[in-house]
Amino acid sequence: MRSSARFLLAGGLLLALRSPPEVAARPLDQVVADGTLRVAVYGDNAPFSDTVNGKAHGIDSDLAQAIADVLKVKLDLRVVDAGENVDGDLRLNLWRGDLAGTPLADLMLHVPTDRQLALRNEQVFFTAPYFEQEIAFAYRKDALEGFARLDDIGDRSVALEGTGAADLMLLTAQGGRFRQNLKHYRSFEEAAKAYLAGEAPILAGTRAAIEAALFAAKAPQDDNPIATFPSTGLVKTRWEIGGAVRTDSRDLAYAVGDALTALNADGRLKMICAPYGVSYTPPKGY
Repeated sequence: MRSSARFLLAGGLLLALRSPPEVAARPLDQVVADGTLRVAVYGDNAPFSDTVNGKAHGIDSDLAQAIADVLKVKLDLRVVDAGENVDGDLRLNLWRGDLAGTPLADLMLHVPTDRQLALRNEQVFFTAPYFEQEIAFAYRKDALEGFARLDDIGDRSVALEGTGAADLMLLTAQGGRFRQNLKHYRSFEEAAKAYLAGEAPILAGTRAAIEAALFAAKAPQDDNPIATFPSTGLVKTRWEIGGAVRTDSRDLAYAVGDALTALNADGRLKMICAPYGVSYTPPKGY
């Protein structure tokens, strides 16, 4: 167990190690002067960001490069692990840093656009969103004639990641009616493999992840339609993702927002998603 004394000591060490000015996230003028934009993306977050053969790969990775190109700077991309919650990820990557004094990211991508998250993190400022995520279901047409409502699940099994948003939605929907239908896997990738192997007639996850999995497996979408539903109860079925910077770097957030608007207007955001089999869903207001 960690005693209070050890906790306070760790806090003291953290204050000592985070003080050098070179670890601070930077406003726009410093990014431009340095000629490099430091961007953090999540690992194990396909199709948005992952590491393939030692290199960053995915929509967010390509988007980071496109933003850097618009700002006319080089990209310093770092793939980071997801922590226990987004609040901790923002703290570690954007404003407090780690015990080793690793230079902070100037921008972090794939951050949920959420009012409560913003209120809890005064040290962070959020960019305009760039993508709308939603919970979705792929189903085998030979097993279901149609999927117009959750009731159509019936007694059929659903493959899904055990800690994902789709899991929470189905665990709480209709008083927990579908709990016995759920086949949990350690990751969405494992759930998708099980669905494609015929172990379950329904696959639940985000639309982007499902589209990417079907695309990679060359599974015909006519035989594997995708259904979506409005929010039920306390669980959101749709949410927007964007970026975040440190609160004293708001001019960088505005510049990134302008870049995202330009990338959407000329079709590049759609083009970035296409190689992964993902249909670009712009946030409301775009």
